[in-house]
Amino acid sequence: MTRLSLSVSLSKQLKTTVAKFSDFLLLFQQNDFKEQIHSSQIFRQLFSLILFFGIWQILCVVQFNLFINFSFVPSPLEVLSATIEFIFDEPLVHIKASVFRVLMGYLIASILGITMGILIGWSQILEDLVFLPLELLRPIPAVAWIPLAILMFPSAEAGMIYITFVGAFFPILISTIRGVKNTNQVFIRVGQCLGAKQWHFLKDIVLPGALPSIINGLIIGMGTSWFCVVTAEIIAGRVGIGYVTWESYVTSNYPPIVMGMLLIGLMGSLSTLVMDRLLSTLMPWRVKSKSRA
Repeated sequence: MTRLSLSVSLSKQLKTTVAKFSDFLLLFQQNDFKEQIHSSQIFRQLFSLILFFGIWQILCVVQFNLFINFSFVPSPLEVLSATIEFIFDEPLVHIKASVFRVLMGYLIASILGITMGILIGWSQILEDLVFLPLELLRPIPAVAWIPLAILMFPSAEAGMIYITFVGAFFPILISTIRGVKNTNQVFIRVGQCLGAKQWHFLKDIVLPGALPSIINGLIIGMGTSWFCVVTAEIIAGRVGIGYVTWESYVTSNYPPIVMGMLLIGLMGSLSTLVMDRLLSTLMPWRVKSKSRA
């Protein structure tokens, strides 16, 4: 009887050990598979960049001229040379100026856009009083605001910050309004049945429901801020990436033009990526998945 009990105990321990080992192997395989997917994604992304710059270089070397003329377009190697010269010529002065203008305008636009969007989306009276004038101003491009900004603000710096504010404000405002209006009505009815007050409606139902739309507006607003700061610096700037780009065009020095364009694209992409990662922490429940096909 003792031997039988010992045999049963050893059998159970063996089964438990095998099960744990199987789980470990499965977890290891899943992690290895994830690492393979991640490495393949990085490879595809690097390959796309190499392919892009390679085709660009070839078109410039052969001076492709069929509907699109590459005869006068700087090649990637020429742009790289201009970038190296820019790096050794106090680049931080221009980069800091552009980043400061974008961040200041974007911060003000975020505060006002989210606050007004929540109030307008929640209150029909406020929407009737405020939304129509804002909707009339929304389609006006940033370039059209520059002369008025010069007249309204005492310094060119304040005017350029205002231009970046305009670029970010309307995407954030509209996204917030749509997010508040599209709040699930079932949740609102449940709150009414439970006797929730207006503040609890906003805090516990409306804001969490509108958060995905607000975050999308913030991400779009960051991109449009970079677009607008270049426009403002071209017209009124004395330092900044946009100013460097325009000055190179005026002096017919073409490689720095493309360098400035790529630098703006890089800074805009990095800032958008950072904003996406930071804002995603507010929604840990959001799952991002794409087909691997």
